[in-house]
Amino acid sequence: MQTVTMYTGAFCPYCTMAKKLLHSLGVAEINEIRVDRSPEAFAEMQQLSGQRSIPQIFIGDTHVGGFTDLYGLHREGRLDSLLNP
Repeated sequence: MQTVTMYTGAFCPYCTMAKKLLHSLGVAEINEIRVDRSPEAFAEMQQLSGQRSIPQIFIGDTHVGGFTDLYGLHREGRLDSLLNP
């Protein structure tokens, strides 16, 4: 299974929904980076994703986007192939 990295913040309902979806699909561990605690992490997230909103989700080296993008991949049946290449 690919490594999942998620840039998150406190009290973010979309972050919580993304984590729940990933856990339901068998992702045991998510490398969670809290951008609300670190300006450096926020800058890193912006540089890697080109986005300012959270969550920003990476599966392996692939930038998936936010929760809506993640859920869209799941709904289309394409998320499993990213998680388990």
